[in-house]
Amino acid sequence: MEVIGEFLVFSTDKGIWTYFCHHWRDGFPGLGSRANFAKQAANLWVVKQKLQEKLAMLLSAFDRPVHIIDGFPLPVCGFKRAKGCANFKGQADYGYCAAKNETYYGFKGHLMIDEIGVITGLTLTPANVSGREATWDVIGSIKGCLLGDKGYLGVEFKQEMKAEGIEMITPVRANMDDPIPRKTRRVINAKRRLIETVISQLAGQFAIEKCWARDLWHLSNRIARKLLSHTLGIFANFKQGKSQRGWLQQANVIGC
Repeated sequence: MEVIGEFLVFSTDKGIWTYFCHHWRDGFPGLGSRANFAKQAANLWVVKQKLQEKLAMLLSAFDRPVHIIDGFPLPVCGFKRAKGCANFKGQADYGYCAAKNETYYGFKGHLMIDEIGVITGLTLTPANVSGREATWDVIGSIKGCLLGDKGYLGVEFKQEMKAEGIEMITPVRANMDDPIPRKTRRVINAKRRLIETVISQLAGQFAIEKCWARDLWHLSNRIARKLLSHTLGIFANFKQGKSQRGWLQQANVIGC
């Protein structure tokens, strides 16, 4: 129900419950109240997380030689309302999103994908935590190359990653010499933009940048459901025999 609801662009527990209550009540006679549905859904957030990891494993996502990492903002309220916001006290913080050129109050999602676009890791931190700090929570057991933006640039950090069997590759600043040939750099930059596509899908189709929760329990469930839905869409395309280039096409996965 939850995954189908996400593909039907119902991004909240209320929206999913209302749709199935009004249109599929005969198919779900034990659906119960909206409050119970939301509670039961939240209780299963770890199950959704494990299902997503299993699908990623079946797609060989953790074994690929190239992964990509980036962050996205997850504000918990409008900036002007931040001082009076009672939700996530002591958990959320102020941060800056360079892509949107704005300061916000909330969390930052740190997402990692493989070179095809399959999600292999995500962690949530206060908005002021740097990408380098959060990287350790998402890399897991991957090896090979990890592509990131300038936020992951750092000599010491690169050495620490190398000790873990990971080559951290980032753009260089204007006053630095680039050890990577220009032609290779263009290929890397094009590959790195794949994560922008995935984040755009998560934000557009699955509304992952909308908080719509008052505690980490329900927020964790929302995020786990959206990651599972995205990965299940890729898995469905894989099972239909589509080429890897077509795996990220999420439209019409369930014929809607």
